[in-house]
Amino acid sequence: MSYRYILHEYAQEDYESSLQWYMERSLQAADNFVAAIDNALQLICDNPTRWRNAYKNYYELGLKKYPFTIIYTIEEDEQLIIVSAIYHHKRNPKKKYRKI
Repeated sequence: MSYRYILHEYAQEDYESSLQWYMERSLQAADNFVAAIDNALQLICDNPTRWRNAYKNYYELGLKKYPFTIIYTIEEDEQLIIVSAIYHHKRNPKKKYRKI
């Protein structure tokens, strides 16, 4: 059974600002970014423990064509994925794992 997901407000802000950046440069790149995020989230929901448990209870899945990693936690009881960040690789790594 597939899990559901929600974006934490920080992840939503990351997503929107990144999408805005791509839209200012190329609509095709923006569309491809949205598709890459959607595909990654679907993969996570289908099998959430498949990817690396990087730190405490945080898991990560890196995108192939974009310099982003999706950071998430798993709520087993509710079958819910909480995306805490859509982390750009050039950002401060100390802020990678945010408390949610």
